[in-house]
Amino acid sequence: MRRCGKIKKDKTKRADGGYSAAVLRKRLTAVLIAAAFLFLVIFARFFWIQVIRGEELRYKAIDQWTREIPVVAERGRILDRNGALRAGNVTSYTVFARPNAVKDKRETARVLAEIFSLDEDELYRDLASSKVSELTVVRRADSSLMEKLSEYDLPGVYYSRDNTRTYPYGDLLCQVLGFTSIDSEGLTGLEKYYDKYLAGIDGEILYDTDLVGVEIEDGGAAYLPATDGLDLVLTVDKDIQVIAEEAMADAYATYSPVSAQCVVLDPSNFEVLAMVNYPGYDLNDVPREDADILNSLTRNRLVSDIYEPGSTFKIVTAAANIEEYLQGNASAFSPSRIFNSSRTRTVDGTTIRCWSNHANGKHSNQTLAEALNNSCNPCFVDIALSLGKQTFYDYLEAFGFGKNTGIDFSGESQGMLIPESAVRDCDLARIGFGQSLAVSALQLACAGAAAVNGGYYYQPGLVKSVQSKDGEVKEEFGATLKNRTVSEEASRALAALLEGVVESGSGNKAYIEGYKVGGKTGTAQKYENGVIASGKYVSSFLGFFPADDPKYLALVIVDEPKGADYGSVVAAPYAKRVFEGIIEVRGISPYE
Repeated sequence: MRRCGKIKKDKTKRADGGYSAAVLRKRLTAVLIAAAFLFLVIFARFFWIQVIRGEELRYKAIDQWTREIPVVAERGRILDRNGALRAGNVTSYTVFARPNAVKDKRETARVLAEIFSLDEDELYRDLASSKVSELTVVRRADSSLMEKLSEYDLPGVYYSRDNTRTYPYGDLLCQVLGFTSIDSEGLTGLEKYYDKYLAGIDGEILYDTDLVGVEIEDGGAAYLPATDGLDLVLTVDKDIQVIAEEAMADAYATYSPVSAQCVVLDPSNFEVLAMVNYPGYDLNDVPREDADILNSLTRNRLVSDIYEPGSTFKIVTAAANIEEYLQGNASAFSPSRIFNSSRTRTVDGTTIRCWSNHANGKHSNQTLAEALNNSCNPCFVDIALSLGKQTFYDYLEAFGFGKNTGIDFSGESQGMLIPESAVRDCDLARIGFGQSLAVSALQLACAGAAAVNGGYYYQPGLVKSVQSKDGEVKEEFGATLKNRTVSEEASRALAALLEGVVESGSGNKAYIEGYKVGGKTGTAQKYENGVIASGKYVSSFLGFFPADDPKYLALVIVDEPKGADYGSVVAAPYAKRVFEGIIEVRGISPYE
């Protein structure tokens, strides 16, 4: 006998076969939710088209029925601190063609090729092509050529005003100013760093056209004006820049080095008054064809390159010692304390020697003042080791080594500094006289300024302000104090010692009768592949004046000079020339 299972009752139906109210409510809710979701999808699509992409789609629609002639914004000028033009613009023109609107392509190609010295056949092929709606025929054409073009009535050919960047002083300050692309976009230097201010915003003129781009005879026109770029006002002084450029050109001609460099700062706020990397290049004729030459000539070595500073670094070591002595640190050397007269120091099994052989009593019975005058390495080894790693590294931090200065320029190097946790006594000993670390020239100049200006370390700058064409200041960049290095008392004491270096020590070739000049020479060996490069040196001099109230500081670096090595011989005389030039152009009277 077959067994039958129980038949389940459908609880969703009533006895009469209809659905219960609860089920109907659920199904109605589901339908409403589906409808709401569909509505939201449609609304989202409308929002995407009308709001999110509305402007883009409207522009595409307008583009199909208009011809645009660009109105190029004038790029902002670059002026020196006294308003002298360093970078400006000359009016030029860009010529366009719309192949669909060109009636006689062969004749149009012939005329354009003749006026602008172009390849006629290549131009004809471009005009005959249906792949492009608009063709740029030529850029940066001068007004005389446009006068010739206007003699012809060439359908489909039109032009707009453009700007060609021009630099009135050619190679002056070239690595700092930088240059632009053919589209007037900043590519290097300040042209790149401040491009957002300089560039401006292009406008355009819109003409009604038919579908193939031919202008409608009775059509309308709309004008969207351009917004010109803003002007930069530099901290750089053209007169001082010229003086420094001429001095470095002479150093280059005399010693045939790899390069001759000079940076001049205002120690009171670290504004850059001059920055020279010689040799340079003409900004109006940039060597774009050879990438290696372009990189070499356009690099701002003072900011991006690093080197062992040698004895100029002794300024920092002396500053740290004087400050610690004034603070009562028994490990510091007093002004009257006599250094060990031995020519050598042995640290961690490494022997460190003075550049002098100490024969005939040379460098004997030296105080700190005499150690600076003689640039005696062992004395500064003693100071660094006596102060100790932690204290000495606190001063390295305060003087900005191992980090960026914060200058408004791309590609700044941080230098190289052995981490405090890894430094050995033999490393510390060498750092004391400017070895076993690498710095940028700008880092060293800023450290020197902060050592003699009362102990104030500022952020260096190249631009004072941004302003409109009519001179209204839009943004101003004032001095920014980053930290203190030493006390004013220590700073004054150091400046007096460095004045003695110029009066009667190794920096005597920077001495100027009637003026208080302070400074320190440096001669550093160069390294190649981790070993000392025989016969290759970096000769330098860091100087400032007036020594009792510094207004100008200059660091001169001559890389691999031929025929002489010492900074006292090679670099100091050129710092003197820079200072003498400043004295002349600024009419600075001698002290009484």
